Amino acid sequence: MDLSEFVLGGLASTGATFFTNPIEVIKHVIKTRIQLQGELAARGTYVEPYKGLFQAFVTVAKNDGWAGLQKGLIPALYFQFIINSFRLSIYQMALNERWMHTKNGDISFGLGLLWGAAGGALGSYLSSPFFMVKTQLQSQAAKEIAVGYQHHHTGMMPALKQIYKKGGLFGLWRGALATIPRASLGSGAQIATFGKTKEFLIEYNLVTQPILNSFAAGLFAGSVMSLAITPPDVITTRLYNQGLDEHGRGLYYNGYFDCVVKILRSEGIYGMYKGFWPNYVRIAPHSTLVLLFFDELLRLRDAYFVKRKN
Repeated sequence: MDLSEFVLGGLASTGATFFTNPIEVIKHVIKTRIQLQGELAARGTYVEPYKGLFQAFVTVAKNDGWAGLQKGLIPALYFQFIINSFRLSIYQMALNERWMHTKNGDISFGLGLLWGAAGGALGSYLSSPFFMVKTQLQSQAAKEIAVGYQHHHTGMMPALKQIYKKGGLFGLWRGALATIPRASLGSGAQIATFGKTKEFLIEYNLVTQPILNSFAAGLFAGSVMSLAITPPDVITTRLYNQGLDEHGRGLYYNGYFDCVVKILRSEGIYGMYKGFWPNYVRIAPHSTLVLLFFDELLRLRDAYFVKRKN
């Protein structure tokens, strides 16, 4: 793995987060709360403080103030840097070594899925403590609009210390395995779509200019990623946010598959797609910028080294 590609992957992600920060913050807070409201209750049988993206934004701003829309931003940045450093550098390595190509030289969608999923799984597992803290901070709300279990953390470091004190290193990685399906599906769909779309646009002479090609392919990849990632995202949110009993066991779910079964039984397929639009509003532009910035940073790196060699 090229260390420069590892660093550039993280920089591309944090750069994209800088530009999409207002959407990022709003999406994370609102998406998390939409996914937690009506937990294990049939549709139409519970009060919905959050009825949609715009109404949820107004509700949070009114009850929690502007600070409520910024909860979890710092751990989100740590999470984004770590996961994208691994998955984008692994993707680029597979591309450079032609591990994503078929025998006739074309980029394979299936191999793109494989390498994108591998990078996403590794990155998400290693960044899991920050995802947990982000989720728990973003679920905290004023009493009038609180949904799900409330942890009452005061910030990222106090949250990490409290989780470690209660469960040790295992506690910091509680639910980490649940992030692997989410990250694998989302990253695999994004990476495979991005590589194949770039190739398609160039092959048919639709978008050949590098920066526009990366932009168009990144936008389409983000749309596909949103569809793939929402169901496992709901499951991850539920598992990370649930409270624990005196034995350290989850109050609602015994594990990943138990969570899937209970959501489908209580909330139906609708429950698996709670928070899709907040997901899409954030993922589409963020995906576009991450992949665009990564490609541009690679081009700048290569141009710099070519000049130095000359």
